[in-house]
Amino acid sequence: MPVLHDIINTFNDIFGHTFMINALLGILLVTPLFGLLGTMVVNNRMAFFSDALGHSALTGIALGVIVGIHQPLWSMICFSVLMTVLIIIVKKANTASTDTIIGVFSSTAVALGIAILSSRGGFNKYSVYLIGDLLSINSTDLLLLAIVFIIIVVLWFLVFNKLLLVSVNHSLARSRGINVQVYEYIFSLVVALIVTISIQWVGIMLISSMMVLPAAAARNISKNTRQYHLYSVSIAVISGLAGLIFSYFLDTATGATIVVISSIFFAVTFLIKLKFS
Repeated sequence: MPVLHDIINTFNDIFGHTFMINALLGILLVTPLFGLLGTMVVNNRMAFFSDALGHSALTGIALGVIVGIHQPLWSMICFSVLMTVLIIIVKKANTASTDTIIGVFSSTAVALGIAILSSRGGFNKYSVYLIGDLLSINSTDLLLLAIVFIIIVVLWFLVFNKLLLVSVNHSLARSRGINVQVYEYIFSLVVALIVTISIQWVGIMLISSMMVLPAAAARNISKNTRQYHLYSVSIAVISGLAGLIFSYFLDTATGATIVVISSIFFAVTFLIKLKFS
């Protein structure tokens, strides 16, 4: 009983603050989406794409500063959507490999963003976006996350089978009457939306890792699609909750702590795969 009492007191201490409760709710809303979308990102080998979207946030912020948008989120979303569309259009031209095209857009976006912000002396003000601040989530942010959560989950149930078929085989998808390009746009824009919204709390440097690691870990031990999604979402949520608690006691960046725990999950599942393969 004394042990149980200590545990209860510990949790009361951690979640006795409004900012910690908001962070907890934010994690419960955003990590399942990372786990869910990450499965398709890994299947489609789009890890570099989500990283490029993260880098484009700097340019979105910079353009927002230029045109006088005081809330960087909306300028980031607009630019990430534009960048997503441009990447898909250029990729369809087949003039270079996908990773080369994404690399060109990614490096250009981050360089342009840094150049614009540094010329106006405002880069330090927005450097928090590099590592994120999960504890800064407020009630308005939670409402936005809840809306996005509902939209993505509903969309996932409606179009999952078609997205899966497109990711497996474009020719087979076309033979079933599926417009491959439309569903590529849908998925890419959904990824762009959740990546951009989450950047302010997760950080540009960590956003890709948080999306890819749970799915990569789940892929090591899953035997079918159902297990793949269940494990990925579970690992993402557990990593998020554990990362929040450990970061509180260790006084470390929450986003980075979550990624470290996700990395441990990947290492463990990789060893399990080696042992039973």
